[in-house]
Amino acid sequence: MQRCNSFGNSFRIKTIPLMVALVLPALAAAQETRGETTLSAVRVSERVMGEKTEGSGSYTTGKTKTATPLSLSPRDTPQSVSVMTQQRIEDQGLLNITDVVNNVTGVSVNQYETHRAQFHARGFDINTLMVDGVPTTWDQQWSSGEIMTGLAIYDRVEVVRGSTGLTTGAGDPSAAINLVRKRASSKELTGTLQLGYGSWNEMRGMLDAATPVNEAKTLRARIVGEYVERGSWVDNLENKNQTVLATFEADLTPNTLLSAGISRQENSPRGSMWGGLPVWYSDGSKANWDRSKTTAADWTRWDSTYENYFATLEHRFANNWKVKASYSHGDRKADSYLLYLYGTPDRTTGLGLFSWPGSYQVHTQQEDFGLQANGPFALFGRMHELALGYTYAYQRFTANSRAASTFGSVGNFNAWNGKNFPEPSWGAPTYYGKGETRQEALFAAARINVADPLKVILGSRLTRYEKSGDDASTSSYAIKINDQLTPYAGIIYDLNDNLSLYASYTDIFQPQQRRDISGKFLDPVIGKSTEGGVKGEFFGGRLNASLAVFRIAQENLAQSTGQTIPGTTPPETAYRASKGATSDGYELELAGELIPDWNVSAGYTHFKAKDAKGADVNSIYPRELLKLFTTYRLPGALNALTVGGGVNWQGATYTFVGGEKFEQKAYALVNLMTRYDFSKQLSAQLNVNNLFDKTYYGMFDAYNQYTYGAPRNATLTLKYRF
Repeated sequence: MQRCNSFGNSFRIKTIPLMVALVLPALAAAQETRGETTLSAVRVSERVMGEKTEGSGSYTTGKTKTATPLSLSPRDTPQSVSVMTQQRIEDQGLLNITDVVNNVTGVSVNQYETHRAQFHARGFDINTLMVDGVPTTWDQQWSSGEIMTGLAIYDRVEVVRGSTGLTTGAGDPSAAINLVRKRASSKELTGTLQLGYGSWNEMRGMLDAATPVNEAKTLRARIVGEYVERGSWVDNLENKNQTVLATFEADLTPNTLLSAGISRQENSPRGSMWGGLPVWYSDGSKANWDRSKTTAADWTRWDSTYENYFATLEHRFANNWKVKASYSHGDRKADSYLLYLYGTPDRTTGLGLFSWPGSYQVHTQQEDFGLQANGPFALFGRMHELALGYTYAYQRFTANSRAASTFGSVGNFNAWNGKNFPEPSWGAPTYYGKGETRQEALFAAARINVADPLKVILGSRLTRYEKSGDDASTSSYAIKINDQLTPYAGIIYDLNDNLSLYASYTDIFQPQQRRDISGKFLDPVIGKSTEGGVKGEFFGGRLNASLAVFRIAQENLAQSTGQTIPGTTPPETAYRASKGATSDGYELELAGELIPDWNVSAGYTHFKAKDAKGADVNSIYPRELLKLFTTYRLPGALNALTVGGGVNWQGATYTFVGGEKFEQKAYALVNLMTRYDFSKQLSAQLNVNNLFDKTYYGMFDAYNQYTYGAPRNATLTLKYRF
């Protein structure tokens, strides 16, 4: 542990900017050398960087539009942007969105249980996952399998940190995570077949096939299917995941493209934990359970499904303007039968825990429609770019519960294995709660070419927001926000062909269900993000680097007045708007190809998050993060062999459990991979995660409980391309 702490101490605030000051000019110099000696014109033309990362072999991308509706390179985007490309997903053997968050720069996971978690960035929660740019929000306590979202059907995952209200609407000033689907764009038969086997009897099969349907190749189709079955280091826990995507593209005219499809994911875990392990024994000493220990019974389960129907119609005009209309329908369901254990056990007898069985049905439906136009325009003798559009989103949430017939005795928890606790009889589903949310917005963004080295991005979103609902224990509520304005402003100044300075301001709003003394709902919490730094683009866009300094400040956060709203029954506390949390920090990232066949992704984040009184907020979220992964394809006679590895390191975190400080010390997880290409079609890959079998916590801030992260594990994958 001392080694980890000394490792973290080497990354100090004064050191990182100095490193960047030295590294970025060196990369700029290397750009010239590489361009003259090793990077041939043929190689550049064969691997042009665009939005799609599939087939690029890269750890970066040429274009992204998660931060704004404009299609911009990472260098031209005045916010911190990371992209988990298809090559990186394959190299690390990542299976779901939680794997991505654990490995991408600047974001991390607080794993509440085996099937619920909270994502966060820069000290704030992330409650929105975007799919092809469409925000899908979820309430963590009513998880419907969001954190288990598989990656087989996605080309890449884009992550923009800071406030993202221009593209996501309501939310927290943390980050936007955008999963971008694979497309049926291939005009020849292509595909892959993968088979994998790993620790805890993990078995995986994946088929991805794309083909033209007609002779003219104006109609194309793609099918992706994945099946994963695996056990766990946690006793009794088993997971089964099935994912399928069927999509097509049709060239209605040379300039008109119709694309549509359907995707479905099913998660069927058994032995799911609800809550975690007790932190303390009844004598006040800290418990030290085995990593395989569970609080679940062998009958617990947390099934979930997610179906998504989507269609897009695009038309490109002769003047290079493009109009796109899109529609999507999402349907999430979760059905759980769970067991919660609580209390503090006796160290010797194991007695002292109590049980609470619970069963819930959750159903969320979402409809989204979008219309967008974008293209170039001339002004004052220069060409600029404009994007404008309209979005409508409707979400309906319902929850039912089932009453348990009995609450069995836990007995000696020291001997608990989850196999001798009978499943109760469950009553019929009864109403528990519901909610409806509507967002309607107009937006516009322009990239103004002020001078050859100077670009300005201006944008705005005008949102109308309505939310209503109730639950079994509280009165109903209805929030309506008219014409919430979300501004966006950014500036980029090119120092030379490779380096740019940038700065930006944007914000995001989050409605709150708190009333003032007059009974009126408080205005939304506003998360204001300011960011600036330097970005670099090298080797034809195949390597991107950035240094960012950021500040996030909340305004209008509800604070109790200690008074009661007159006439409310039962009495309801009155609140007032106040200053909220602030987050200040910096971030360094390098992603792409250093030399041919050497890919690297490295990111370091450091921030402080304080409330209005200067106290730490969300202290369980790590203030320091290092995410590093690299691969190298050997030259010459060993060219069939690729080797790689990386480290995920995070600084110390803490919380208070029962009045006592409970700390997770800094730790590092080391991961390795190697791949051998038997031919152009067939390869074998071995991934080893947590090489040194580090013991660490997955969660330690819910109801005086904690869980463990995964011990050392390995996976072997065979891949065949056709």
